[in-house]
Amino acid sequence: MERTFRAARPVNPSDRIQREASVTDTVSDHVVAILKQWGVDTVFGLPGDGINGLVESFRKASDSIRYVHLRHEESAALAACAYAKFSGRLGVCFSTAAPGAVHLLNGLYDAKVDGAPVLAITGMTYHDLIGTHYLQDINQDYLYQDVAYYNQRVMGPEHLENVMNYACRTALSRSGVAHVAIPIDIQAMPASKEQRFKRNIKGHTSSAYQPPTRTPQAELIAEAADLLGGCEKIAILAGAGARGCRAELEQLAERLGAPIVKAQLGKECVPDTSPYTTGGIGVVGTLPSVQALKGCNGLLIVGSSFPYIEFLPKPGQAACVQIDHNPEHIGLRYPADIGLVGDARATLHELLGKLRRNESREFLTLAQSRMREWRALMEERGTSTALPMCPQVVAHHLPELLDDNAIICGDSGTVTVWQARMELRENQRFSFSGTMCSMMAALPYSIGASVAYPGRQVVAFTGDGSFTMMMGEFASLVQHRLPVKVVVMKNNTLGLIKWEQMLYLGNPEYGVDLSPVDFVKVAEACGARGVRIEDPTRCRDQLKDALAMPGPVLIECIVDPLEPPWPPMVKKDDVRLLYDALARGEVNRKQIGLTIGRHAAQEFRFSASPFGIAGRVIDKLTGHHESEPKHESDERKKKE
Repeated sequence: MERTFRAARPVNPSDRIQREASVTDTVSDHVVAILKQWGVDTVFGLPGDGINGLVESFRKASDSIRYVHLRHEESAALAACAYAKFSGRLGVCFSTAAPGAVHLLNGLYDAKVDGAPVLAITGMTYHDLIGTHYLQDINQDYLYQDVAYYNQRVMGPEHLENVMNYACRTALSRSGVAHVAIPIDIQAMPASKEQRFKRNIKGHTSSAYQPPTRTPQAELIAEAADLLGGCEKIAILAGAGARGCRAELEQLAERLGAPIVKAQLGKECVPDTSPYTTGGIGVVGTLPSVQALKGCNGLLIVGSSFPYIEFLPKPGQAACVQIDHNPEHIGLRYPADIGLVGDARATLHELLGKLRRNESREFLTLAQSRMREWRALMEERGTSTALPMCPQVVAHHLPELLDDNAIICGDSGTVTVWQARMELRENQRFSFSGTMCSMMAALPYSIGASVAYPGRQVVAFTGDGSFTMMMGEFASLVQHRLPVKVVVMKNNTLGLIKWEQMLYLGNPEYGVDLSPVDFVKVAEACGARGVRIEDPTRCRDQLKDALAMPGPVLIECIVDPLEPPWPPMVKKDDVRLLYDALARGEVNRKQIGLTIGRHAAQEFRFSASPFGIAGRVIDKLTGHHESEPKHESDERKKKE
């Protein structure tokens, strides 16, 4: 995945820490000064006796560095990750020693695997008691060996500047995690107590940084253009590395007559309103995306390591060009004929200069036709009046009510399916814990996004299982006056896990029930407003009113726990395993059967539905061409 991150403001190469400024400066004061040189103006974390020396320095610098106090260190790391993802700046989180440092790890792994630059600063026990089984004495630098590209403990005042500059530079240049552990006593140590070795000459490091922008060799780009030029049915798979490349991607799609298929981390790279995209791919994606990859003979992968290879073309089916700034990602998921290692946007620009136009428009036209059928199916599901309310109703109305530049923070669970199929407009943004798929990420993500962009509308879209994992962070929204709207899909079950048990293993659901929580009362107890939505006919109006309320708002949407999160294409094995689960004693088998029956009755005429066999048969019998949507064909025949 390719994204270029930067320091928060232009850095003057002549910047230096002026240790002569005050004889009372501590090592922690110099940590803050170095962070400011790197343009850091926001940090996320929790205080504690293992990090209080640094917290004091943050207090003294509170006019220039905002400290966002969260309830849990994991949330702090996730918020820093989201801050980095959305802003392109260095995210910074901190924690006390031992348990606090352990708690950071899940959020830091999220930053590592999704490619977000985050610096973690942790406290550590007293430097001369490390390794003596003292209180909170664990080797945090050992603990962080896998998660961090750069990982060091500070050995003294004279060591700090070299380590901090290297850590910030590494996090930005590698788009990942850097970790610095500072023992308690060193944090509060006077910076003037330097005892430098003769080769550690003062002033020989700086905060100068230049984001790398690489392009492949010209001959490789020409070869890639020739390879794609020999294909008629080309699909573009765009991931997180293609964010910021909308213009280039759409020019490429027009030039090649190619639909743009999006991995979920690349959801915002092209708006869903673009005529070139077929939306997402995978079990949460769209049928037209599945069909595009199934039918292509040319594949261009841009900044994606999409993991579900069963949705990619079969090996040997498509000639493949892959663009990625990580050389090790070339050929990781699909056998690339030509790998172009470089910055996505710069490389696409060069490739466009070499590509000739594909005069065949049939593959793109067919994909666009299929998208119209898919949208008709989504409209059908999103306007259902069934009770309990179908979750698709909320997901259908929410995007159209959001501001044009709204930021949506998603989560993991059945909500992953509904958020993947939301249609983003131009300038709307989206992210979630895409590779870790960590539950409860939406709320801390929304905190990071709201802090990064205080003037923009931010929505956390989550489920009750995820939300209750870190429910205390709603109080953090109130404390910091962040006007985030938190939409909680309440079905009193771990829905995705339930359906995975049935659809993937053929087992009845087990261990997934959740005791009900009154989230409206939770919101009110935190000092905010809560809204309950359970009537699908009032859902749109209630959402609109709730989004207009000032301050943080918790929107509880009571939805059907038995609504299946259907994949875009249901396979025979899925049906067989679901039948096995029902036959083996699934407690809700009768209700699930009725729900499936309702879907079959309502969707039999929709070709894009798993139940649309009748629609597909009717198409053949009436001579409806595959490139013309069924509803448009009917309208045309009425006019004739």
